[in-house]
Formats: sequence, structure tokens, C-alpha cells
Amino acid sequence: MTTDRADLTIKALRTGHDELASLVRGFTADDLTHATGASEWDVSQVLSHLGSGAEINLAVLESALNGTERPDGDFNRSVWARWDAMTPAERAERFLEADEALVRRYEGLDAQTRADLRVDLGFLPAPVDVATAATMRLSEFTHHAWDVRVGFDSTAVLAPEATRLLLDQTGALLGFLAKPAALDGRRVALAVRLTSPDHAFGLELGDAATVGDTPERPDGVLTAPAEWWLRAVTGRHAPDHTPASVVLTGDAITLDDLRRVFPGF
Repeated sequence: MTTDRADLTIKALRTGHDELASLVRGFTADDLTHATGASEWDVSQVLSHLGSGAEINLAVLESALNGTERPDGDFNRSVWARWDAMTPAERAERFLEADEALVRRYEGLDAQTRADLRVDLGFLPAPVDVATAATMRLSEFTHHAWDVRVGFDSTAVLAPEATRLLLDQTGALLGFLAKPAALDGRRVALAVRLTSPDHAFGLELGDAATVGDTPERPDGVLTAPAEWWLRAVTGRHAPDHTPASVVLTGDAITLDDLRRVFPGF
């Protein structure tokens, strides 16, 4: 990935933070315990997840910058335990501080560092560049920010700036998010046509789920906004949150079948 990609991703992290922070600052005590798009978490718990994640991400980034050992599982567990013990109001306040600190640290990286630094995230085979590390945080942040917003607005969508940057990531996610066994042995080749931004590819569902070239004779055609496709892959695709512009033609598979293939975490 290029420095330009890192620049755009860090800019999107700033936009996402500022927009969610503006919303959080206006929340009442009742709002902080309101239901969200994450069925098991209220608003404060989503903010706790994002805030603790920001702390851990910042510690990992600092270890890469300083050439020190990456924080281990004990560190992560201590962070989660501290956030779990907070009140809803404390979670909201600390989220604002922790995520601002992470975004500001990314923004402070000079061009050479953005190009050359490698960050050991701990769960990948090798350290990754700044653009990749920032993109992974952007994915987590963007989807959970949607979880918060959709609790108050059923028509909420993913941030457009982030959507453009995250589209290329979905192919890599399919390997552990998709459950094609839900099709009971059926093999399906779909042509996927996304809008805003426009993007076209093929989706093969069989022993595994893979993306590739658009098939010449697909079993069906899925047309959808790009942000919905990103949400669908992560299980954020309930009928109430699926716009009328999402259309799946052909008899081989239905939208409900796709929802079973992509159940979420």
C-alpha cells in the first residue's frame, strides 16, 4: 500500500471520530443505555469496545515506533477489565479521549514513517504497513459507529469516505466471516454490482466463499449500495436495515440465504 493510501485512511479516521464524537457529546444518560445495531451491547458498551480498542491500538503503534515489544494478552485483558468496570457516562467520556489520542498519533506520523513503519498487530503472519494497520482500525470503527447510529436511525449507512477505502478489504474477510455451509451443499456463482462507488465482481459460494471476476453466466445478480455490501459481510443486514435498492435476481439464492451465509461475529 502507498503513502497516499495511509493518508486517506488516516483522514477517514479523523472524519469518523469527529462525527461520532459530535453525536456522543449530545447523548443523555438514557441514550447511553439505548439499544444498538450490536444486539448484545448498548451504546456505552459499543463505545467501551471502541475506546478500549483505541487504547490497545495506540499501545501497539507506540511499540512499533519505539522498537519495543508489542503489548501482550495480559495488557489487553487489563484494558478490557478497566473499561468493563466503568459507568456508561465514564465510557463515553473516555471513548472521546482514547480515540482522539489514537487518531492524533496517526496524524502526527510523517510521510517517511507512514511509508516505512511496520506494525506487529499480533494476529497476522507478519507486521503490516501503516496503511494496513489504519485500515483495520477504520473497518472496526466504521462498523461500530454504524451500530451506534442505527440505534437511533434505522436508515443509517456507513460513512461514504470509509466505504470507498474498505471495499477492497472484503475479499480477505470472507475466509473467516462467510459460512457457505448454510447453503446445504448448493454452489452458487453471483455477479455483484455495487453502487456509490461503482464496483463489480463475482462471488463464488461453495466449499468456501471467494471473490473474483464476474461470471459470464451467473446464477444470480446482486445489485446493492457498496455500504450495504460491507455491512452484509459483517452480518449487519437485517431486513429493517436493507434498503429497497438491494435487489437479488435469479432463483438459486435469496437474500435470506445470503444472510445465513454472512451471520456476523
